[in-house]
Amino acid sequence: MSYGGYGSGGYAPPPGGPPPAGYAPPPPATYGSSPPAPYGSSPPATYGSSPPPAAGYGGYPPPSGAPGYRPPMGAPPGADPQLWTWFSTVDTDHSGSINAHELERALINGDWTPFDLDTVKMLMSIFDTDRSGTIGFNEFAGLWKYIKDWQNVFRHFDRDRSGSIDGQELREALSQFGYQLSPPILDLIQRKYDPPTKASSAAVARMPPPGITFDRFVRACVVIKQLSEAFGRLDTDRDGWIQINYDQFMQTVLQLP
Repeated sequence: MSYGGYGSGGYAPPPGGPPPAGYAPPPPATYGSSPPAPYGSSPPATYGSSPPPAAGYGGYPPPSGAPGYRPPMGAPPGADPQLWTWFSTVDTDHSGSINAHELERALINGDWTPFDLDTVKMLMSIFDTDRSGTIGFNEFAGLWKYIKDWQNVFRHFDRDRSGSIDGQELREALSQFGYQLSPPILDLIQRKYDPPTKASSAAVARMPPPGITFDRFVRACVVIKQLSEAFGRLDTDRDGWIQINYDQFMQTVLQLP
């Protein structure tokens, strides 16, 4: 089995975990390199994203006095008060932790569509460090920063400011991340993460431009990184070819998101 896209330069996105602070070009990517810092400071609320403006593509608390609203309890020592307020609002059952469905309701794309549940589950799997099936406040803080950093990556490659990533923008992004993928593979990624709509013509006319939304773009990049890393572990002589048996293949595939 051959792999045609070893990382060979540019910079990498922040897949796989929270990126470090500060900006510095990372070393050339190899099967997906370590995550970079954001492309600058916290972005403004663009692409129609909702408050809180510094986070975008995320949740926001209901106004005080709204039905079902309870003022949050005191924040843990050293916690950001605003982030604690957001966490407490997302934690709708007041359990002290957030599950996938609570997180899904809190996250939106720039076009006001909810996050894809598969992406939410992937984010949970990255930041649920104690494997409890939920995330506590500290894990939520890491996830929130991760989303903000991905915002900057997304904004950088969304050249036409459409709020989605088209085929050309996807090719440029993956190329700069170090993945030199063939046109058929790029087309497959585009179709997988931007499935055709079944809506009527009138509905399509009211929809945002076609392309990969923010949530699906994050998931696509994380999956490509993890696939490349899995291949790299098997390609011990680094020649771009591997020979594996059925069990190895199944183990590799089933460990991926």
